[in-house]
Amino acid sequence: MGDNPDRLYRLDRVAHIAGVINEEIMVLMINDVGNIPQRCISSMRRQQGIRLDERYVPYLQMAGLYHLARLNERWFRLDEPIVSAFVERWHPETHTFHMSFGECTITLQDVAYQLELPVDGRYELLGVLPLANQIQKFAVNCSWFQETFEECPEGADEETVRRYARAYIMMLLGTQLFADKSRNRIHIRWLPYVARLEDMGGYSWGSAALAWLYRCMCRVANRHVVKLAGPLQLLQSWIFWRFPGFRPAGYDTFSWPLASRWSGHNPSASEKGPRVQMWRLRIDLL
Repeated sequence: MGDNPDRLYRLDRVAHIAGVINEEIMVLMINDVGNIPQRCISSMRRQQGIRLDERYVPYLQMAGLYHLARLNERWFRLDEPIVSAFVERWHPETHTFHMSFGECTITLQDVAYQLELPVDGRYELLGVLPLANQIQKFAVNCSWFQETFEECPEGADEETVRRYARAYIMMLLGTQLFADKSRNRIHIRWLPYVARLEDMGGYSWGSAALAWLYRCMCRVANRHVVKLAGPLQLLQSWIFWRFPGFRPAGYDTFSWPLASRWSGHNPSASEKGPRVQMWRLRIDLL
């Protein structure tokens, strides 16, 4: 392919190839879809499994994570084919999507509007220790968190509620914002952050979440990688808001944060390969 500027924007070995789509190539794509790669990413998402107790709300508000907790309660599935088509246009060098009309990307403004996370910066914590078989390296199994902190006892004192709120926030951070490909473990790196719940609202969680999404997108830009982690509700909601023609039908009610608009979205379960190709074509025709 050399330096031909008309080459297809696709993944070439482990490098990203940027270019434009001309009519001749479009005809080739339509007539020879069987030979076009059909890679579809697999999203590594997990819903936070601990029930949101009203007694946690003051601490979640203090930490600036209350709206994220509400999003967790209003779950929506990821449309993996459309996300895959966008991933193909991601440039790790610039952290932008290269489109036929120019470049675009997810910004801190999007994080603030879609997830309503703070974007301005400024050990006896859980009261119980997990068993050795629940710990892998520096991470604890999600199942231990869910079994241990599933329900805050009635009449619990303030310190007990704080401990349960810490566990809830650790699960929220580890599954909704900073999920990794394990999908079933929570890293203990969050313990120092939940030690002082009063200070958590001073952290720029939005900036950290956006940086983590960029990093995950750069990893999956390698065509040999198919698992995508990170705050994927931000990525999908950004696509639906910034590209109105790609929005699912029937979600016309505005709510806050903006990502909550798509709660209950259940994308088609039809074969993913052809749907990735369909989204490629729609993006190419923008």
